[in-house]
Amino acid sequence: MNSPTANAALTFPPTFKFGVATAAYQVEGAWDEDGKGENIWDHLLHKNPEFTEDRANGDIANDSYHRYKEDVQLVKALNVDFYRFSIAWSRILPKGDLSVVNQKGLDYYNNLIDEVVANGIEPMVTIYHWDLPQELQKLGGWTNRETALYFRDYAELLFTSFGDRVKWWITFNDPQVISSGYSGDKMAPNVEKPGVGDYLCGHTVLLAHSQAFHLYDSTFRATQKGQVGIVFGGSWAIPKTDSPDDIAAAERYMQFYLGWFAHPIFSQEGDYPHVMRERVAANSAREGLRRSRLPQFSREEIELLRGSSDFLGLNHYTSFHVEADETGPCPSLGRDSGAVLSQDPSWPGSGSSWLKVVPWGFRNVLSWIHEQYNGPNIIITENGFSDRDGRIDDMERISYYKSYIQELLKAIHKDGVKVTGYSAWSLMDNLEWASGYREKFGLYQVDYNNPNRTRTPKKSSKFFAEIARTHKLPS
Repeated sequence: MNSPTANAALTFPPTFKFGVATAAYQVEGAWDEDGKGENIWDHLLHKNPEFTEDRANGDIANDSYHRYKEDVQLVKALNVDFYRFSIAWSRILPKGDLSVVNQKGLDYYNNLIDEVVANGIEPMVTIYHWDLPQELQKLGGWTNRETALYFRDYAELLFTSFGDRVKWWITFNDPQVISSGYSGDKMAPNVEKPGVGDYLCGHTVLLAHSQAFHLYDSTFRATQKGQVGIVFGGSWAIPKTDSPDDIAAAERYMQFYLGWFAHPIFSQEGDYPHVMRERVAANSAREGLRRSRLPQFSREEIELLRGSSDFLGLNHYTSFHVEADETGPCPSLGRDSGAVLSQDPSWPGSGSSWLKVVPWGFRNVLSWIHEQYNGPNIIITENGFSDRDGRIDDMERISYYKSYIQELLKAIHKDGVKVTGYSAWSLMDNLEWASGYREKFGLYQVDYNNPNRTRTPKKSSKFFAEIARTHKLPS
């Protein structure tokens, strides 16, 4: 018989919210339908089909543009509180700016949001999930500071159009991955300027987030009463050895990858992490440059960024060993960090080469964020497991969720970490960016050989639905 203490350790707080997530380019399809403009993924994969493992693209994807009502029923069957989805900027603003506002795009998202709300589910909307309008990329994309102002205009249109029903907004999904698209790291727009383009991109993204947050705060919050946050990717860094150098390198990795974006918003002092500013400046000087490759914020920008988020969204999947060394192109983020990553071959694998199953790393990264940033409100916006066959009997996925959610509960109950929500990635199999349709993360299988893109529940969907219903992890 389980003790009351053991049962409590497996139970979520009564106000805890469960959700499931998708992203527009990965599921919608209808890439040029009803006035939608081209985005950077459309452009890249049409010009370079070899960029994805299976030469696939998101032209049709899961056809969610036409099957959104079916998808909302899949969400409802999971007993979750919220559905996290993103809006395709170029479906609303085909040219990226306000010169053309696509009413059919607004209609689609109004219909989707109405359907979500009508089924008793809260919409959690990601404003930007990696699909910049190609017209803005022609101007330099996120390396152009003016893109922050275009983003503000776009966000204002969304707040105005949907804010009466949407109470959870995410400005950006994982800015570090967005920035990697400017370092030639298998992400659109695939601009190869490591150590320069990625820092410029990250800087503009942070300014854009600040613009959108303060716009909501000053103009919409009083009447709409919503929350605006941002999502970071956060793997856990484990020193490869007990040497002081490797211990320092692991902490540097956390600062260079998670702290890069979290520190300006959630730390008490603001700005980029000191170790990041110091190392990039020193390397830039050695390279003969007159100023650091890492851009500088003005004092006003530092103050506007500090505290500019109602919650911290975290995408977590795996952990890495870190050792002190300098590898990679010169210049590059990796070389600047002085941290080299590897993974233990004994860790169980998945359908993704980078995703090893290391449950205890989840608890550690949550505790690190809690201690670094004075206990912010954290929402887990993505966590999940991939395989390559999309099988219905997906016991490995169930095992992954069970072990990771157990560590999440330890962080809540034993470490006092304030986690108020958890979203599984993903609702259904979808286009996993450069991996195409090979890596499958879904709670529902999608048959891409069927023109109807038939969705079939996997065993993990029933497992997750039971957790969401009972607020308990099965013992």
